[in-house]
Amino acid sequence: MKVMAIVLAAGKGKRMKSKLYKVLHPVCGKPMVGHVMDTVQTVSSDRTVVVVGHGAEAVKQYLGDRVEYVLQEQQLGTGHAARQAEPLLGAEEGTTIVICGDTPLVKAETLQAMLEVHASSGAAATVLTASFENPTGYGRVITDANGIVQRIVEHKDCTPEEAAVKEINTGTYCFDNRKLFSALAKVTNGNAQGEFYLTDVIGVFKESGEAVQRYCTDDLAEAIGVNDRIALADAERFMRERINKRHLLEGVTIIDPANTYIEADVKIGSDTVLYPGTVLRGGTVIGEDCLIGPQADIVNCTIGNGVAVKYSVAADSVLGDGSTVGPYANLRPGTTLGQNCKIGDFVELKNAQLDDGSKVSHLSYVGDAKVGKEVNIGCGAITVNYDGFNKAITEIGDNAFIGSNVNLIAPVKVGDGAYVVAGTTITHDVPAGDLAIARERQVNKPGYADKIRSRAKAKKERSSK
Repeated sequence: MKVMAIVLAAGKGKRMKSKLYKVLHPVCGKPMVGHVMDTVQTVSSDRTVVVVGHGAEAVKQYLGDRVEYVLQEQQLGTGHAARQAEPLLGAEEGTTIVICGDTPLVKAETLQAMLEVHASSGAAATVLTASFENPTGYGRVITDANGIVQRIVEHKDCTPEEAAVKEINTGTYCFDNRKLFSALAKVTNGNAQGEFYLTDVIGVFKESGEAVQRYCTDDLAEAIGVNDRIALADAERFMRERINKRHLLEGVTIIDPANTYIEADVKIGSDTVLYPGTVLRGGTVIGEDCLIGPQADIVNCTIGNGVAVKYSVAADSVLGDGSTVGPYANLRPGTTLGQNCKIGDFVELKNAQLDDGSKVSHLSYVGDAKVGKEVNIGCGAITVNYDGFNKAITEIGDNAFIGSNVNLIAPVKVGDGAYVVAGTTITHDVPAGDLAIARERQVNKPGYADKIRSRAKAKKERSSK
């Protein structure tokens, strides 16, 4: 059976009150339409057509060439939107999923089960439904005494009896493709909104004697269509709970799931422990046996096995096995740590590569640097990498020692096993095995501190008279 999909993504989303096109609002780090596309492609859709309107270029830029596009120039309803795909799909034989781009919580398993029900029943259409205690705002699914779908009525068009029905339409369907476009041609806009409703296709089918099935999901979150910021927050909460549950079942310990935020594409190895306040974003990949948090904000990082990160921020960085970071460290893009590195409190790294066993334990800045194995960089040491116009590289060889409050004025090289004395400012290369010292000789002036205090006291007394 050939499976196709039409993703309805043309609505402007006025109730979002945003400059960002509605379906591009993120849920757990991924635009809503991205979640929908992942779901559709998981069920092996042969062709996917996205109906775009407002913000079409932004949607195309995000989705790229993995889908086909049609433009709905005027927003005249969901039926009108689906019909825009007819030039591309109208001649195809098979089943077409129609799904909204603002329903990020519909699961691939649900779509697959719905497709199976649709195929086995031979129905012209199958509707994904859910049962709500308070169905206000949703279209009602009206069935006969045998539970067969008769029609779908939008909330604004419901009679009091129809409004009392609790089974609602989620806005996701499976259709016989040829029958879908034939029925769409018969849909009119004689309703309260003056729009062409996709739901009216169900009535067209019933009038022609076609069967309409329904598949009721027990996960009410799948029915959420995001039309405002309140629904967006609800979708974020449900998605986060779903993501956390998946990681828990895969062997990750999450101490406090309610206060742990993991985005959709993050991967975590077993026996890793996440402490409260942890935020994992983007394409972050974390190995096994790690300790992450409390209060760790990590985005697009690759973290090895047995790594500890606490009270720290890391972005676009690589952390090797056994390394430790924090507390209060900032790993900026381009940072790479080898195995068993130590990055301590109030350390900032940027575009810095540290080889195995190297340490920057506290209060230092290392930027645009290549650091060898087993290097110790002392408290307050910095690489002076920017002259106001250009960035320059600092290179430090294996087993070198960089003392406290050292300034390394790039471009500069410190050789293997070299020793840079505390308080030194390095402006020239230090050969391997050498000791470098560059600071003024200390001079003590006996009793001079007392003279300074006496002068200051006398000046203060004169000014107070």
